[in-house]
Amino acid sequence: MLPLLSHQQALEPVYLDYLAALEQAGFSGDIDKRYSARLAQATDNSVYQFLPQAVIYPRHSVDVQLALKIAARPEFQAVVFSARGGGTGTNGQALTHGIVMDLSRYMNRILEINAAEGWVRVEAGVIKDALNDALRPHGLFFSPDLSTSNRATLGGMINTDASGAGSLIYGKTSDHVLALKSVLIDGSLLETDVIAAAELPSYDDSLPLGQKIIAEVARRCRDKRALIEAQFPKLNRFLTGYDLKHVWNDDLTEFNLSRILTGAEGTLAVVTEAKLDVTPLPASRLLVNVKYDSFQSALRHAPDLVKANATVVETVDSKVLNLAREDIIWHSVSALIQDVPGKVIDGLNMVEFAGDEAEVQQRASALVNVLEQQIAASEKGVVGFQLTTDLPSINKIYAMRKKAVGLLGATKGRRKPIAFAEDTAVPPEKLADYIMDFRALLDSHQLQYGMFGHVDAGVLHVRPALDMCDPHDERLLRQVSDEVAALTRKYGGLMWGEHGKGVRGEYGPAVFGEELYAELQQIKGLFDPHNRLNPGKLVAPKDSGPMLYNVDSTKRGSFDRQIPVNVRDAFPDVMDCNGNGLCFNYSRFSPMCPSFKVTGDRIHSPKGRSSLMREWLRLLEAEGVDIPALVKAKPQSLLQRLQNTLTKDREYDYSHEVMASMKGCLACKACSGQCPVKVDVPKFRAQFFSIYYQRYMRPAKDYLVGSIEDSVQLMAKAPKLANFAAQNPLSKWVIKKALGYVDAPALSVPTLKELLDAHSCRGYDLNALSAIARDERQKYLLVVQDPFTSFYDAELVYHFIRLVELLGFTPVLLPFKPNGKPAHIKGFLDKFAKTAQTAADFLNQLASLGIPMVGVDPALVLVYRDEYKVALGQQRGDFQVLLSNEWLLQQLPQLPALPDIGKSYTWFSHCTESSARPGTPKDWQTIFAKFGAKLDSINLGCCGMAGTYGHEIENLERSKALYEMSWEDAINRIPQEQILISGYSCRSQVKRLSGFRAKHPVEALLELVIHSKV
Repeated sequence: MLPLLSHQQALEPVYLDYLAALEQAGFSGDIDKRYSARLAQATDNSVYQFLPQAVIYPRHSVDVQLALKIAARPEFQAVVFSARGGGTGTNGQALTHGIVMDLSRYMNRILEINAAEGWVRVEAGVIKDALNDALRPHGLFFSPDLSTSNRATLGGMINTDASGAGSLIYGKTSDHVLALKSVLIDGSLLETDVIAAAELPSYDDSLPLGQKIIAEVARRCRDKRALIEAQFPKLNRFLTGYDLKHVWNDDLTEFNLSRILTGAEGTLAVVTEAKLDVTPLPASRLLVNVKYDSFQSALRHAPDLVKANATVVETVDSKVLNLAREDIIWHSVSALIQDVPGKVIDGLNMVEFAGDEAEVQQRASALVNVLEQQIAASEKGVVGFQLTTDLPSINKIYAMRKKAVGLLGATKGRRKPIAFAEDTAVPPEKLADYIMDFRALLDSHQLQYGMFGHVDAGVLHVRPALDMCDPHDERLLRQVSDEVAALTRKYGGLMWGEHGKGVRGEYGPAVFGEELYAELQQIKGLFDPHNRLNPGKLVAPKDSGPMLYNVDSTKRGSFDRQIPVNVRDAFPDVMDCNGNGLCFNYSRFSPMCPSFKVTGDRIHSPKGRSSLMREWLRLLEAEGVDIPALVKAKPQSLLQRLQNTLTKDREYDYSHEVMASMKGCLACKACSGQCPVKVDVPKFRAQFFSIYYQRYMRPAKDYLVGSIEDSVQLMAKAPKLANFAAQNPLSKWVIKKALGYVDAPALSVPTLKELLDAHSCRGYDLNALSAIARDERQKYLLVVQDPFTSFYDAELVYHFIRLVELLGFTPVLLPFKPNGKPAHIKGFLDKFAKTAQTAADFLNQLASLGIPMVGVDPALVLVYRDEYKVALGQQRGDFQVLLSNEWLLQQLPQLPALPDIGKSYTWFSHCTESSARPGTPKDWQTIFAKFGAKLDSINLGCCGMAGTYGHEIENLERSKALYEMSWEDAINRIPQEQILISGYSCRSQVKRLSGFRAKHPVEALLELVIHSKV
C-alpha cells in the first residue's frame, strides 16, 4: 500500500522568519518553499547534493538589494545565500544549505547593445546563446565559449570566469568584462569599472562598504604585487578564485575590482548586471577534422596544429566518439566525420580557422598539405581528415562536441564517468606527457574514463567512471582527487582549469602558499566578514574556522544508495539522470522540454522530475515499503480512496508534490531522444500514476482518455449523433466543468468505413492473405489503424490508401486493434499491458506473412517500438510496423520519378518522431524529390497539444503559450497549402488555433501523383 510520505526536512525557524519578513518588505519576485523546488535546486552538474532552505527568484537588482538588506538585520545573521544561474557547475559551485537566489527566471534581460563601440549591457540571468542570438544581426558575438552555452547564464560565466573552445584567441570571460553591478552583503550596490590610480579612495572607516573594499583591495594587491607575480600559475587558464594579479594593469596605473569578482563564485557579492566587450563575427570559418589511430597520437599532434595558427583545437577520444555514434546527434554529423576504410579512428582533433577569408584559406591549405604528407608517410598517427566549410555543418560538429559531457553519462554499467577532477590545466607543451601520467594514475585504480577538451590551452576533460552509490568508490574519489591535485602541481598546472573550484577550495593553500592564501582569506573577510555568501567555497574569512565544504561533502550517491539495487534497476531513467541540464536549453525551437520552457519552473523538467522521483523512491524505502510489490499492488477500496482524496488537502503527502510535477509533463517523449542519457520521463511518469492512484481517486477525465480506444468504436457507429451529443454548447459546458476537458475533436463524417464502402481494401481475410504467393506479397501493404486518424481524421487514411493504390500496390486495411497509448499516458499500466499483448499477438500473426505493415501516425506507431518492449519484453515478438515515410523510402528504387512541377512544401516536425527518428526530415525530402517536388523541413519546439494534454483545461493556457512560442509565427508565414504535418496532435492544434486543417505528407504526395496522371 502506498503510505503518506513526509520528508522530515522542515525549514529552520530563522529561515521561515526571514522569508516572512522579506515578503512583508515588498519583495516582488517569487519565494518558493516547496520541498520539490528545493530538491530541484539541490543538485547541479556535479556529484554533490545540498538541500537548500528555500529558493527566491528576484525580478531585478532592487529585489536582490532588499533580500540582503533584510538579511543584514541582527536576527537573521544565520541566514546564508548562494546566487545561482543555469546550475551547470561541475563541483557544487552554487549549491548551498541556505537560500538559493536564482537569477535566471526573471533577471534575463539584454539591457543595451552598443554595436558601434562593441559592448553590451546585460542582466546576470541572460543565457549565453540567447545573447549571441541578439548580437548576430549586428555582426557580433560574445566569444568565450562553453559546452553548456544553451543553458549557462552570463552571471554563472562571470562567477566562474568561464571559457572553452578557442580561449587562446578569444580569452576567458574575465577578458571581456568591462564593468559590473553587484550587491554586497549589506544590501548596498557596488559598481565596479576601471579607476585611475590617482582617483582611488583612501581607506576610512566612515566610507560606504563598497568604497572601503576598493581602497583596501587596491592597497593589498599593490603591496603584494611581487608575491602575486611569483606565485600565480603561468597559464592561459589561471583560475584562482580571486584574481589578485589582474585587478591592476601592468604599470599599476589602473585598477578594476571587477577582476576580483569575476571568478569569485558568488562568495564576495551577487553580480546582477554586466557590461561586456563583444567581438566581430569572423568573415570566414573552416573546420578540419583530423582523424588518428590513437588518442595519444591526437594529443602528440596537437602542438603542431596550434603552430598552424589555428583558432581552435579540440580533441575527443574514441569513447566519446563511440557514444556519439549511438546518440541522436550522430545523424547530423555522420557525413562530416566519415570512417576511413581499413582504419580505426581512436582520436579526433577538430581544428578551426576563423578570420579573413583569404587568410583562413591560406592557413587551412598549409595544414592540409602537411596532413597529406603525414598520411602518405604514415606519420604522427594521422589516418585521414575532412574539411567542413559551411557554417551550419561546423555548428553541427561543435554541437556533437558540446554534447560529449552528457554523452559520457550514457556509459553502460553502474560506474559512470563523473566530474570531480575533469578540468585540469597544464602548460600545453606538457599536456601529452601529463595525460600519460594521468592515464597511468587512473589505470592503477582500474578505472575507465572518457577524455575530450581544449588541447590548445592545455585543458583536457577527464571523467573517471565511479559508482557513487558504492561507498568504496566514494572513498576512491577522494583518493584520486588528492592524487590528481598533486599531479597537476608537478606539471606546473591547476586542478581547476576551467570550471571553478566549488568544493575543491581545500587544495588552494598548496597552490598559493601560506602567505598568499592568507591574502585571499583577507579579501573574503573584507566583502563578507561573517561568511554568508556561498560559504564553504574557495576560501573562508581568516579565523572563521575550517571550510564548510570539501571533496568529501554530501553527495547524491549517499541518498541514492538508500534505494535498493533492484528498485534502482526497475527505475533506470530516474536513476541515470546525471544532472547535465540539457533539458534547460533556452531555445524555444528545441523540442526538450516544453513544460520547463513554458513555466520556467525546474520541477517541470526531466532533471527536476528525476530528482523528485529519486527522493520518492528513497522515502518509500525509508518507510519500509516493498516497492516491487507496490508496483504490482491493487488499488485500495473505492471508499478508502475516496476518503484519502477528500482529506488530502489536510494531510501533507510528498506524493502530491511529485504528482504536481508529473501532471505538467506533456508526454511528448522528446527527452527520451534528446537527453544525452535518454531519460524517458513519460515512462516513469506512467509508473508513478499507476502507483499514486492506488491510494487516491483518479479524475474522471483520465477514464475518458484511457478508454477512448474502446468508446470511439461505439461512437463511430453513429458519428453524427455522437458529435451532436458532444459538440453542442451545453454539452461542451458540462464536459468542461465536469471533466475539465475542452475543444474535443469531432468524429469524422463520413466515417472511414463510409469512405471505403465497397473498397477491396476492407476485405481483410487472414486465410486469403496466407494464400498469396510469397513473391507477390511485397506488392501488398497492410494498413495498421490507430484511434485518432481512423476515427477523427478518416480522410487521411482514405488518402493514404488511394496513394498506395496509385503507386501500384494493393492496400489491405487491417481491423482496428487498440494501440494502448492513451491508457499508458494516464498510467493505466495493467490495461495497457493487456491491450499491448492483444495487439502484439495479432500483429505477430500478420508479420509471419512477410507483408509490410504501415501506420500513418508516428506517435502511435512508435509505441509499438518502445512502450511495447518495456511492457511485454520477450512477449512482444518481432513484428514491425513501419512509418509511412519508412515504407515509401523502401519503395523509391522501383517507383518512376515524377516530373518537377515547381511545387514546394514545408514539413513541420513532430516531437516524438523527431526524437526517435531524427532522420525523418531527410527521408521525406528524398521522397518528395522523387515525386517531383521540393520539401523544406522546419524544426520547432512543441506545438502544445501532445495527445490530450492541450484538451485538459488545467493545461489550456500552457498549451496555447507553447503554440505561440514556437509554431504560430511559422504557421502564419508559410502558405497554408504548403504546410505538411505528420502528427495528428500537431494538426489538431493548428486546426484549433490557426483555423485550418494542415495536410499530412502522404496527402501532398497523392496530389502530386494525381497531377502527374492528368
